[in-house]
Amino acid sequence: MPQSLARIAVHIVFSTKNRQRYLTGDDLRIRMHRELGTISNKLDCPPVRIGGVEDHVHILAYQSRTIALAEWVKELKRVSSMWIKEQSPHQAAFQWQAGYGAFSVSHSQTPDVVHYIDNQVEHHRKFDYKTELLTMLRLHEIEYDEQYLWD
Repeated sequence: MPQSLARIAVHIVFSTKNRQRYLTGDDLRIRMHRELGTISNKLDCPPVRIGGVEDHVHILAYQSRTIALAEWVKELKRVSSMWIKEQSPHQAAFQWQAGYGAFSVSHSQTPDVVHYIDNQVEHHRKFDYKTELLTMLRLHEIEYDEQYLWD
């Protein structure tokens, strides 16, 4: 085949450093999600849905066939960190955590993941980020050492 084609949906999750609640207020959070979408689009990784709460984000997007996952996430964090620090002096200490979780999503499961991301506020009335991430890691059968999960 002379042409390279791919459609790989990825659910990416990462938190603020030490799960600080930097993204308070709906306006700031919505603007951050929009910024993450803009960055992802510029990397040729079109977002499907972006959401989250005060201390973490969920990104469902299609990975470009020309960028590695680690590079994609690195750029999302780097550019969005610079952006939020420009928004207010109160955000000068903003940082994302060092790591991230990334999970493949089949085409048939995309609507379920969109629904999950859309309901983050409700979901986090019952579960914190740590519980959520541990559950996702177990569901996807990803081995981990918990001492290296949190920063």
